Amino acid sequence: MTLKIPFRQQQFDAREEAILDAVNRLLSDKGYDLMTMEDVALEVGVAKGSLYKHFSSKEKLAAAVLSRLLRQTLAALEAMPAEWPAIRRLEEILRWSLQHRLRGGVPHLPSTSRALQRSLMLNLEYIALALRVNKRFHALVREARRAGDISAAVSDDVVVYTLYSRACDPTVEFLVRDGKLDAGQIVETMVAATFGGLRAAVNEGPR
Repeated sequence: MTLKIPFRQQQFDAREEAILDAVNRLLSDKGYDLMTMEDVALEVGVAKGSLYKHFSSKEKLAAAVLSRLLRQTLAALEAMPAEWPAIRRLEEILRWSLQHRLRGGVPHLPSTSRALQRSLMLNLEYIALALRVNKRFHALVREARRAGDISAAVSDDVVVYTLYSRACDPTVEFLVRDGKLDAGQIVETMVAATFGGLRAAVNEGPR
């Protein structure tokens, strides 16, 4: 028997999702330090008092958005076919991250704000999710290394941190502003540069 969710609760949950979507856009556009609760209320179209019924601070808003992103990342990993080799799954999660970002999503790394970093370290849900994602990434890297798909010269940590940093790479914004590549081409170029490197293959030769 499925329990019916009361209409008022449905409204509350829908508004909360709208708030998180608004924060997602503001974090992408303005960054954490410049975003205010007033900005969020205006973006959603609610009074600031209504906003505080859902989230008591900017810190909790940002943590909720980034926790949602980590849950989405885990879901994307779970949705990949188990028969795919680990290197393909690593490529696909980077592709997914870049596509998410180009649609206006928040990058994985909150590295641009020390204040945000400090607040996230106090959020137990975020820390637990971040550890789960990190554990999954490291497991895939080890599996890919055993298959001979990752260079012995590159440590596991470097591979994992590269996945995170590529999702935040300002190169994406430069390519968007340049306008020479569409979104799909930007994603594929970034994935190719990450996993294939910049050096031409031996049989490729000069163009």
